[in-house]
Amino acid sequence: MASAKTPVQNPASAQPSPSVFVNTLMPQPAHLTEQPGALVITPSFTTVEGHFHDARLDHAVTRALNRLKERTGLLIANLPADSASATLTVDVDGPGEAIQSDDENESYSLDVTPSGAHLHAATDIGAMHGLETLLQLVQPDGEQFILPAVSIQDAPRFRWRGLMIDCGRHFIPFPVLLRTLDAMAAVKMNVFHWHLTEDQGFRIESKLFPKLTEDGSDGLFYTQDQARELVAYARDRGIRVVPEFDMPGHTGSWLVGYPDLAGGPGPFHIERRFGVFDPVMDPTRDSTYKFIDAFIGEMAAIFPDPYMHIGGDENNGVEWKQNPRIQTFMHDHNLKDTAALQNYFNQKLLQILKKHDKRMVGWDEILTPDLPKDIVVQSWRGFDSLAAGAKQGYSGILSAGYYLDHMDSAEDHYLVDPIPAKSDLTADQQARILGGEACMWAEYVNGDVVDSRIWPRTAAIAERLWSPQGVNNVDDMYRRLAAESIRLESFGLTHLSQEKIGLRRLAGPSSEEAGDMNALRTFVSVLQPPDFSGIASEHRTTLSPFSALTFVLPPDPPSRHDFEHLVADYLQDPVAAEAGQTQLTGIFDAWIAAEPDLLRMMANSPILARTRPRAEQLARLGTLGSEAVSYLSSGQPAPQGWKARQLALLDQAGRLQCGVRFTVLQPLRDLVNSVQER
Repeated sequence: MASAKTPVQNPASAQPSPSVFVNTLMPQPAHLTEQPGALVITPSFTTVEGHFHDARLDHAVTRALNRLKERTGLLIANLPADSASATLTVDVDGPGEAIQSDDENESYSLDVTPSGAHLHAATDIGAMHGLETLLQLVQPDGEQFILPAVSIQDAPRFRWRGLMIDCGRHFIPFPVLLRTLDAMAAVKMNVFHWHLTEDQGFRIESKLFPKLTEDGSDGLFYTQDQARELVAYARDRGIRVVPEFDMPGHTGSWLVGYPDLAGGPGPFHIERRFGVFDPVMDPTRDSTYKFIDAFIGEMAAIFPDPYMHIGGDENNGVEWKQNPRIQTFMHDHNLKDTAALQNYFNQKLLQILKKHDKRMVGWDEILTPDLPKDIVVQSWRGFDSLAAGAKQGYSGILSAGYYLDHMDSAEDHYLVDPIPAKSDLTADQQARILGGEACMWAEYVNGDVVDSRIWPRTAAIAERLWSPQGVNNVDDMYRRLAAESIRLESFGLTHLSQEKIGLRRLAGPSSEEAGDMNALRTFVSVLQPPDFSGIASEHRTTLSPFSALTFVLPPDPPSRHDFEHLVADYLQDPVAAEAGQTQLTGIFDAWIAAEPDLLRMMANSPILARTRPRAEQLARLGTLGSEAVSYLSSGQPAPQGWKARQLALLDQAGRLQCGVRFTVLQPLRDLVNSVQER
């Protein structure tokens, strides 16, 4: 029997592990100190909650233990343990606010030693963030799993870390939204901005005004019970839900069932195209505001968050200019233009929101000196616009640079900062920048595609909004993003599997047997979707199918950064870089060898056949790369005119074609430009 002085060995731990801590945390914590050793995870891993716990914290701990069980394959019990013997102690001061706010304490500390782990937080939400960090720390160590010994003190840099999903232009199925919330919580995002109304569809049930969905949704909308379920699901994960009801423009779907709201004569229909359209609410009628008052009151009972987004963007004013009665109203009220009339509308709308205890959020267009300082401006125009608002005393959220539908790389998003290092904002003005929001506009996504458009790039944005400004190493971000992308699959996200499924569908059942899939995988590994305008040129309406290769490809595939890095390393000393030469030559040979199989496959796949010119270009790019590496590695010059011919080929490959674009053109250009000619 052990003496009283002998420390009790926790049954879930063993001797300190010699393993090296592999940091794949995303987002990176504010402060992290590595310690010697590790906590070995065994089936006897137990958890206890400290002096405080409630249902929300219980749910969070149970979810974390279930995920730990799945991650490790160990039969870990969910039953609470005795505080003296618990492996993990979760110590929370209190529940946090009854209705989560934008200034709630989200900080936590996490200490892992070889004998146990201790998580402390001021609120449930901080504890949830700490549990996510704990799960990200889990790593294999030979035949066992461990938690590396670390000490972490963490808190977010910005208090508004959001994701907007546009469910108006294309309806996004409810289960997709729920798994998105799980993924948001995993990377410590805390605002789900739910864009619910558009010209193309009205997506939330109103029992006061049933024609909004009866006539304006094509039967694709969320019930009020579903909305309440989503709000509760999000709160259980520390996420606020801010609904958006866009007005006075982007309201075509409202006006189909309620044409008396309109500033023009109609008739109105659900819009099938994309863009900015004329239908707009009539801001001169009292009946318009009575309708909005009743609707906002109904929605306020469903969405408890202090904020409500009213859009306020892209009203072209055409119907107001063409309506003699509205023009007379403008003259009588000394409103010099449609911008002034929209400001009049916003002032009236603001009073309605205040009546229902809501703060107004809107896009850049709502910012006028007449509105009070407690509104929040979401900026799609950029930091200069955001900063101008902050200097005038307005709070703001940055979305410019975080538009996921633009198909920018994770690197591009990652390097956009709501408060750039060289900003001239004072400390008080910087405090008005609440954070940022990634925006998933839905002209060109549906429920099958949306996961791959949001993830994993949004995890990089989440880190930018959480971690210290100095955490900005792009290469390290991509290293950790690869790990996080795989972890996110555990929530049922399809951002990785969707490409494989889509390729099999396009290639047909016989392609796997014929061995052609390897060639197709080689082909798509160097492709990504075009930017927003490129997709718009081919996918024109809400009825257009999502069958093209464009919608199978993920933006910013890992191969893009990997190839860029490989070429950059090789060019440091091409003659001596034997490993780089071998690797690049193998890649280029694979591009060349893929062409016959691709062309044979495309002969039996009408959709893939549309990309035949790209397949032929890939083989030529492979030849270009192979020749460049041969010249560079041998130190021999190329014939006169070789570079001009290769650069012309790269220019041609860079033009929009076939609904896809190459990811490898700039590194290839670097190779060509490094070659000397005779």
